Amino acid sequence: MGLLRIDKILSSQNIATRTETKSMIKKGLITVNGELVKRPEEKYDPDTAVINVAGKRVDFKKYLYIMMNKPAGVLSASRDNYTPTVIDLLPDEIKREGLFPAGRLDKDTTGFLLITDDGELAHKMLSPKSHVYKLYEAECDRKLTKQDARKFAEGIVCGDISFLPAEMKITGENKALVEICEGKFHQVKKMFSSVGAEVISLKRLRIGEIFLDESLKQGEFRELTESEIKGILSRKHGI
Repeated sequence: MGLLRIDKILSSQNIATRTETKSMIKKGLITVNGELVKRPEEKYDPDTAVINVAGKRVDFKKYLYIMMNKPAGVLSASRDNYTPTVIDLLPDEIKREGLFPAGRLDKDTTGFLLITDDGELAHKMLSPKSHVYKLYEAECDRKLTKQDARKFAEGIVCGDISFLPAEMKITGENKALVEICEGKFHQVKKMFSSVGAEVISLKRLRIGEIFLDESLKQGEFRELTESEIKGILSRKHGI
């Protein structure tokens, strides 16, 4: 990663602002590799340096990868002046500059939302060229049929928008699982609407090969493991 100023390292981890870092240095509260830091502009390699603040080891993370079970009524956005966002649901100790929801879910859609500050991974996950499949559970206002599933499999044209073929598996009279590798605006809802069915509720269950942790209640979250981060970009698919 290269060398970074100690005040930048600590601010990137949401541990202290640059002003707070300067104050702590004066009080002798910051050490790196066992030695007191004397100036905020001193540079270190955050991947290898042993950094302690007030006696507590800093676990440096270049990026954060958070799985959230998004509740309904919350915006998939970094900020909004009128409506609560998914970032607002995070506690202050985990919030840091640059966090954003990767692949937005509609306000009333629930389920697996990835929150990260890794723009490169998010771009790969969202690009149709990457063929990263997402699995949704939909409940509609009418009975679903095999003909509906065939139309999904053939690919759907909705006005001037076309959607790639998608697998749809009927799991109940008016419920189905749908797997897509695109992320167009209101895509799943528009696909159902094109066959005359309106979506009553929609939940994302999986991204890549990683399923939503069902132990997470709506609004709860946890960080992804190393293997899960890799699994997010998996091309594996199939219901």
